[in-house]
Amino acid sequence: MVEIVENMLHRLTARQKELLEAENPTFSRDEMERRRSALAEAMHMAGASHVLLSGGDRRGSAIQWVTGWPPGAQHYVVFTPGEQDALFVKNPNNAPLARILAPNARVDWNPQGSTSLAIDELTRRSAKGQSVGVIGSYSHGLHERLSAAGLKPVDMSRDYTRLRLVKSEEELELTRIGCAMTDAAVEALERHVRPGMSEYQLADIIERAYAPWGGVTQIHYTGVTSMTDPNCCVPSQLARNRKVAKGDAIFTEISVSYWSYSGQIQRTIAVESAPSPLFKAMHDVAEASLEAIFGVMRHGTTMDEILDAASVIDRSDFTICDDLVHGYVGGYLPPILGTRGRPSAPVPNLTLQEGMCIVVQPSIMTKDGKAGLQTGEMVLIRRDGIERLHKAPGGFRQTGSA
Repeated sequence: MVEIVENMLHRLTARQKELLEAENPTFSRDEMERRRSALAEAMHMAGASHVLLSGGDRRGSAIQWVTGWPPGAQHYVVFTPGEQDALFVKNPNNAPLARILAPNARVDWNPQGSTSLAIDELTRRSAKGQSVGVIGSYSHGLHERLSAAGLKPVDMSRDYTRLRLVKSEEELELTRIGCAMTDAAVEALERHVRPGMSEYQLADIIERAYAPWGGVTQIHYTGVTSMTDPNCCVPSQLARNRKVAKGDAIFTEISVSYWSYSGQIQRTIAVESAPSPLFKAMHDVAEASLEAIFGVMRHGTTMDEILDAASVIDRSDFTICDDLVHGYVGGYLPPILGTRGRPSAPVPNLTLQEGMCIVVQPSIMTKDGKAGLQTGEMVLIRRDGIERLHKAPGGFRQTGSA
């Protein structure tokens, strides 16, 4: 494991090492003002005078993006252009750290509850009768309470999603750290997995590669199946006490987050055996589609161009069991695409933009659903192509070869 961690550190720049060694990484004043200006412009377009940021998902929390505090559910920020942010935490023990991580916000807790405090703050800011944008977790109960207070809630979650599509250079520095940790996790799995281990132990290998450096599990899914008698086509979202055997394939989807900025990688590993003919054929299709899609991705790429490149899957004897393409970092973002033969969602009317982080993950499976595997990773869209953010070796991996 020491060698894996050293590889991770060698892949970081001097600036990224500074961020990794900081007590907590912070963004520049210019970066934070850029975000606030972008949010204010989105408010203007939506006709909202104030915004209520509602916590819940640390993967793409608007509260963290605006203030620096990565909250759970029932934390709120009242945002009004030209005024200090008011951050209301759910529990009294949340307040001390919130004041450290969100130093420019006024942090408060009260036994009456964070929702009541947020509504009182909006009333104090003369929001009654005005449109209030809501971003984040938004229940029917919250809608009723806002309406009962004379506020006019407007769902701005789509507007916020649009703001997160393109990453700034400062955001990309943290993203690259998350990618390096994700690489370390998949390389550790390849190096240390052995027959007889359970899926629980695979999770332990994965997490040990990044937890000592402040990495946080966003996801780590693994599928384990015999390559000669397969019965699994997709990585399991929950680890089980299933044992690894010689001749198995382990296919995994790993995303490690560093202060909510993450990578994502998919790999397939043969355990003490060469790939079986079926698994080799599936992996060949996965690799062909991956390279075809990477080959067309650049600033200005249309969805039709991506779907045309993905047609190698539809022409094969296989299909996919998951989304083929999706945006990432700051949420599970557009564009979300399958293939023309197996779509994932309505095809969005957009083109790729420089600065987007896009995951391409061919999850190839047999049409009877008995066998499957994954390969792929997240890339950064540049003006004339892509930047490969991950350094872990590709191809059909084999145990002990990292």
